[in-house]
Amino acid sequence: MSEEKKDFVVKDRRIFSQEGDEKKEDDEKKEENAASSAADKPTEQASQEQTAAREQEEEPQLPEINFPTFVASLNASALVHLGVIDDPAIGKKSKNLPMAKQTIDILNMLEKKTEGNLTKEEENMLKNVLYDLRIMYVKEKG
Repeated sequence: MSEEKKDFVVKDRRIFSQEGDEKKEDDEKKEENAASSAADKPTEQASQEQTAAREQEEEPQLPEINFPTFVASLNASALVHLGVIDDPAIGKKSKNLPMAKQTIDILNMLEKKTEGNLTKEEENMLKNVLYDLRIMYVKEKG
C-alpha cells in the first residue's frame, strides 16, 4: 500500500488584514490566487517543510517533566521573587515577597502531600530547597 499525499488549500476568511485594515475583495482574490499557485508547486511545499523541521530542531530541548524538575521550577520562581536571580520578563532583579512566600507555601504543601511517596533523593531535594528558601525569605523579610 502506498500512501498518497493529499493537498489542501487554506483560505483566510478574516475581514481584517494583518495590519488591522479592513480587507477588500481584491485582497481576497490575490490570496486565493496565491493559494492556488502554491498548490501547484509541491517542491515549494517540501522546501517549507524542511525549513520548518530545521527550525524545530533548533528550538531548545526542554527537560523531562518529573518531580525534581517541577521542584526546581518552583525553586527558580521563588528565587526570582526573592530578588536572587533576574526576572526573565524584565531582565533585572525585583522583589515580590508575598509571591515568594506563596511559592514556599506551595513547596511546603507538596512536601506534606507527598510524604511517604517520594524517593529518598526527591525527599532530600525538597527538604533542602525548602530550607534554603525559608532562610533567604527570613533574611529578606527581616
